[in-house]
Parts: sequence; structure tokens; C-alpha cells
Amino acid sequence: MTRKNELGSNELGEPIVKRWILTGAALVLGLSANFALAQSPNAVIEEAVSMLTERLGGKKDQFAKDRAALYQLIDDILLPRFDRRFAAQLVLARHWRSATDEHRQRFIDAFYASLLKRYADGVLEFEEDRIEVLAFRGDVSKKTAPVRTIVELDDGSKVPVNYDLVRRGDQWKIFNVTIEGVSFMKNYRAELDAEIRSSSLVAVIERLEAEATKAAAVRVSETDE
Repeated sequence: MTRKNELGSNELGEPIVKRWILTGAALVLGLSANFALAQSPNAVIEEAVSMLTERLGGKKDQFAKDRAALYQLIDDILLPRFDRRFAAQLVLARHWRSATDEHRQRFIDAFYASLLKRYADGVLEFEEDRIEVLAFRGDVSKKTAPVRTIVELDDGSKVPVNYDLVRRGDQWKIFNVTIEGVSFMKNYRAELDAEIRSSSLVAVIERLEAEATKAAAVRVSETDE
């Protein structure tokens, strides 16, 4: 029986669903890539591995029980280093061109919040010794650069996880993660395009904003407890 993965695609089948749990760790690892341009793209990811390892060290159980703390970790350290505007623009594709400035900004904010909520659990799957950064194959003089890694899963199988970084001034920032050839950006684009076509961009924004408000309420209630 085929199940849908959390990005809305069911064509990959049951085995790939579990592997998409890895997306959370992969994405937020890439989101922490915000180091000096003088570094190679590979070094950016390698330093991101060290950073995430340090913040999670010995605290996974704590974060697993404290959702507010987990969300705060991602919000403060990782997601702000993601090129939210560029990713949102690529996800909306043609809908971006027809959107007003107000709707663009609302979508950027709502999309950011959606990523925070959707991939929080994946952070807890992160293990430094299971990630191998492969030799760089790209041109650092270009606007974007790919970084290839291999991640070992619990069953011993190895999954290719690739990052796309964009150069912004003197920094590299992540805008896409691809796992086993499946791009999170393309999945989001297909998912939201279908929803926008059946309703509207404003309706999609309002749904994402409502989900963000619900997540924020959970964070507040957990903090109060």
C-alpha cells in the first residue's frame, strides 16, 4: 500500500516515507550555512555540522520533551540563516510574479513558519558521525554552488543528500535540499501550485498563517507548563 510522504507526494512509495524523516535534519543543517564566502561551500556545510552537533550535544531528550525549546533552537540559530525570500520565490514560481508585495512578504513569513513546524522533529534525527561531505564539484565563482553529502540511516543504508547554496554578498545561504533525487523545493512547488489553482494564493497564505498561529500557541502553552 502506498502512503503519501509529508510533502504530499505518494509516487515514491512506502520505503521513501521513512527516509523523508531525514529531511528535517538535512534541511536545518543546510539552514545553518551562513558563513564567510571565503570558505568553500563544502566547508560551510562541515562547519554547520559542528555547530548543530554542539547545540544538540546531550540534549536531544530534553528537546524531544520540550517542543518550545526545540522550536526556539531552530528559530534562533538555524532558520534565520536560510534564504527565505529566494526559496519562497522559487516555490511560488509563476504565482510570485502576480503576487503583490504584501502577499509576497506574508507568504515568505508563513512559509518560514511552516518549515519550522514541519521539520522540527527531523532535528532530533541528526547524527554527526553519519554524515560524509563529498568532494566539491562546482564553480565557486558562480552565483550558486552544490554541496553533496552521504548520510547513513539506522539500517546501514546510505542516502545522498545534496544542498544548493546561493551567494549573497559575502555569505552562502541554503535554498534547497535534495534527498535521493527528490527536491524539497520542487515538492513544495507542486503541492502549493495545486492548492493555489484550486483556491487562491491568499487562501494558501491564510492557511499557513493559521497553522503558524496554532504552532505558536502550542509553544506558549508548553512554556507555561
